[in-house]
Amino acid sequence: MPKEKGRNVIASNRKARHNYAILDVFEAGIVLVGTEVKSLRAGKASLVDAFATIDDGEVWLHALHIAEYGNGSWTNHSVRRKRKLLMHRREIDNLVGKIRDGNLTLVPLSMYFHDGKVKVELALARGKQAHDKRQDIAKRTAQREVEREVGRRVKGMG
Repeated sequence: MPKEKGRNVIASNRKARHNYAILDVFEAGIVLVGTEVKSLRAGKASLVDAFATIDDGEVWLHALHIAEYGNGSWTNHSVRRKRKLLMHRREIDNLVGKIRDGNLTLVPLSMYFHDGKVKVELALARGKQAHDKRQDIAKRTAQREVEREVGRRVKGMG
């Protein structure tokens, strides 16, 4: 069976960019058991409410939901177990320093297959306040209106 090339997205956390200001993005591997990989190949994962912590110099992903594998037996995995993320020591030490300094958190943005291996895109993020979210929505709406008006003028309708 040939290895798949490129980036094949399994799940993405669409609310993360709305609820958090993304400061930096990292890629991490993830330690999984066999039935989890089979479930991921079927696309049965959810990053909603997932977050990462650093405990004793190791990065852990909590509340990631990977559905049970349908054809699994007693070897099936628990659905919301804590999973270890694989990162270089320098990256982990860098993250520890940044998280300790500010009011920051680690949020998974997406999960994907990269050359046959499961990877998680982690973001170092700061939570947004309600007024920040409203400002972002207003900016997007204004930008959409500008683009719509430019489109009308190009077509000769405005």
